[in-house]
Amino acid sequence: MEHTPPAAWLTEAAGAAEQQGAGDLLRVVLVVMIVGCVLTAWFLLRGYRRKDD
Repeated sequence: MEHTPPAAWLTEAAGAAEQQGAGDLLRVVLVVMIVGCVLTAWFLLRGYRRKDD
């Protein structure tokens, strides 16, 4: 087993991180899901408001 200097290890780790592209997609999916849940809750709860005329 050969010794790998820390600088080379960090360079390889940074290169591997750039190849993994699911992080941005996951963030977009989570944001859209949260916004959709909030809008759905607002729309459904809006119908239960009492109208005191």
